[in-house]
Amino acid sequence: MAEAQLQQFLEKVRQLNAFVALSEQQPELREALRQCSQHHEVVGLAARHGFEIGRRWGDAPATAASTQTQAATSPDDQLNLLSSPCPAAGQERTDPLASGNGWRLERIHSCLASSPEGFWYDQAELEWVLVLRGSARLQFADEAQVRDLCVGDSLLITPHRRHRVVATDPDPGTLWLALFCSAGD
Repeated sequence: MAEAQLQQFLEKVRQLNAFVALSEQQPELREALRQCSQHHEVVGLAARHGFEIGRRWGDAPATAASTQTQAATSPDDQLNLLSSPCPAAGQERTDPLASGNGWRLERIHSCLASSPEGFWYDQAELEWVLVLRGSARLQFADEAQVRDLCVGDSLLITPHRRHRVVATDPDPGTLWLALFCSAGD
């Protein structure tokens, strides 16, 4: 681990320890922490109290200014898949990355997004998705349990397998890489 990464790791540990100490002093904060059921809720609660504990120990906090600066300075043929301003809460943005005969590659950025009640995707294409950042909950019509996906998880969705998005993370959102292929390919 490089010295800068070590210092970043130690700072996150210091902030986490300070957040824990504060929660021990403030019963209402401890109760709010106890009520958290997902990791992003803990991260958000800590942020509201001035602590940047981040999603993973090695992650630097992302700011809208840093992602906009990076996007503005990148050549047209260079794209950082992780740099993208978060869409509005409840929204999703799809960015086409590449395509060919019978296939397309997209980056999808979701923020507190979910499929409308009763809506199911039922597509003719094969879809492979990879979670690049954040987490998501997906439901398949043929499965009783909702699937939880986090960074690095991928999933192959066969044509006409009905599915829906139950939930995605709040800002900075959930970032997906999605490859769609025609069923005949």
